[in-house]
Amino acid sequence: MNKKALLLITVSVAIVSALASFKFTGQDGPIKNKSAADAGIKIPEGFSATIIADNLGPARHMVVTPNNDIYVHLEGFKNGKGIVVLHDNGDKADVKTSFGNFGGTGIRINNGYLYASSDKAVYRFKLNDKQEVTDPEHPETVVSGLISRRAHKPKAIAFDNEGNLYVNIGAYSNICSEFDPRKKGCPILDSAGAIWKFKTDKINQKQSDGIRFASGLRNVVGLDWNQQDNQLFVMQHGRDALHDLFPKYYTTQQSALLPAECMYALKQGDDAGWPYMYYDDVKHKKILGPEYGGDGEKEADAKYLDPVAAYPGHLAPDGLLFYTGSQFPEKYKNGAFIAFHGSWNRAPEPQAGYFVVFQPFKNGKPDGKWEVFADGFAGTAEETSPGKAEHRPCGLAQGADGSLYVSDDLKGTIYKITYKK
Repeated sequence: MNKKALLLITVSVAIVSALASFKFTGQDGPIKNKSAADAGIKIPEGFSATIIADNLGPARHMVVTPNNDIYVHLEGFKNGKGIVVLHDNGDKADVKTSFGNFGGTGIRINNGYLYASSDKAVYRFKLNDKQEVTDPEHPETVVSGLISRRAHKPKAIAFDNEGNLYVNIGAYSNICSEFDPRKKGCPILDSAGAIWKFKTDKINQKQSDGIRFASGLRNVVGLDWNQQDNQLFVMQHGRDALHDLFPKYYTTQQSALLPAECMYALKQGDDAGWPYMYYDDVKHKKILGPEYGGDGEKEADAKYLDPVAAYPGHLAPDGLLFYTGSQFPEKYKNGAFIAFHGSWNRAPEPQAGYFVVFQPFKNGKPDGKWEVFADGFAGTAEETSPGKAEHRPCGLAQGADGSLYVSDDLKGTIYKITYKK
């Protein structure tokens, strides 16, 4: 085994170990509510933030019904269940029930069903006219047998308006350590590193029944359907270890800041270029990966998809939401909120992220510079690292009244952000 292969394995193990350290440890306790002053986050003037629930477990994605029920999907389990149902009473949320014998990330409501994903499957629960689950013990299996190996296992989901379900199947590698120069391409792209499309009106589908909708995507956790543009938008987690693997091409500082975390607008057949390239948001160019002949300067093939927006490296975008409500000021209408989970590998630069940003949009496309919308989840500056952070934002949801909800998958805190004129 050569040194690069050994280092690849070492880096992969470190990444998996780092992610594993954020698993739920089984803490228990009552739901708390805190005033906006105690929520501990910084938001723009005119907005208020309240902690409406706490100590839920590893709260990933969530969805809010018109009756102010909140379905929160946990990465692990709370009292043996993977989905917690809250009811938002305004300044606090009470636990109504919990169900589901699987943990995971993705959760959505579509056409009379609550859909939720494990790391290997997508299930659905029938809803009544109050959007309450009618039979929590017997979900239907929509898709099973999804690839889930080593790393990047979460299956985030989204829907279009034509009866299709989109599922992220993350690449189980940093830069395709399975690559063999004697063969053409990265072999895992046949089954991972892509967004798959399935039908919503069929059950018991396998991965082979779906369509590889768009490929070359290392890992996507934040994704949402843009109604204004009628298109799927995703946030990709960029690659790691540029300096560790290629110190002759990259300084430690370059490796800390590169590559960009990218927003892509996808159409069927698009290829975002992983693992062969990455996007440099300093040069504003697609750069050929060093594993495939690059040196930090050579540009990648123009055939690969350009991002529609780019953000600093290693911030881990885990939530994406297009805001369609009317409660917030007009500038936010149809723009995108992005929850950045926070970095673990930006040394010697300070660790960063742990915030929610707003990306302005116009006519269905990013328009203008992104801005930090909600910050301070991690705590003090000294706590902005995975081992010390107090909270890490992950999921985003919009309430019927236009309120914005943010989940924290470290301590299971749910924040509610509102605006009053």
